[in-house]
Amino acid sequence: MVKERERIKIWFIGKRWWSACACLCLAAVMFYVVNYPAAVGASASARQLPIYCVQRDQKLVAISFDAAWGNEDTQQLIDILGQYKVPATFFVVGEWVDKFPESVKALHDAGHEVMNHSNTHAHYPQLSADEVTADLNACNDKIEAVTGVRPTLVRLPYGDYDDKSISAVRSIGMEPIQWDVEASAT
Repeated sequence: MVKERERIKIWFIGKRWWSACACLCLAAVMFYVVNYPAAVGASASARQLPIYCVQRDQKLVAISFDAAWGNEDTQQLIDILGQYKVPATFFVVGEWVDKFPESVKALHDAGHEVMNHSNTHAHYPQLSADEVTADLNACNDKIEAVTGVRPTLVRLPYGDYDDKSISAVRSIGMEPIQWDVEASAT
């Protein structure tokens, strides 16, 4: 009877030990599953991002406009910005440069930056890296032909980008710019 009690005691302790081990293993698996996305994100390479803002000691605002459709308001914008001595950056589409070279020249002559907003306003994540750089260079060539200055910045069409797009932009010495505050007239 003593031997049987010892056997029951050993079996009971053994069962508790195995239960404790099983619970620890289950907890470890649950911890891994819950934290798996964070672990993958921490080990994955950093995502390529455009510039959203720049830290400065002074309080500054950078004003920019996209020019892709008409030019009805261009001269009025030039006049208002000139009246208040406010420089701005105009991101223009290559097709807009083709249609309105006089507006591009007027923007440049008024002291504003004229930068790239793509040649055809395509969705860059849907293009190959070579297609992205060809599109950017086509627009850069048009702007440079009108202003004499080759753009160094690009505002990606639709604000749409992926790592491949950002890498393609930077591969030709340009920086992608994204907005971080948007105001619209109503």
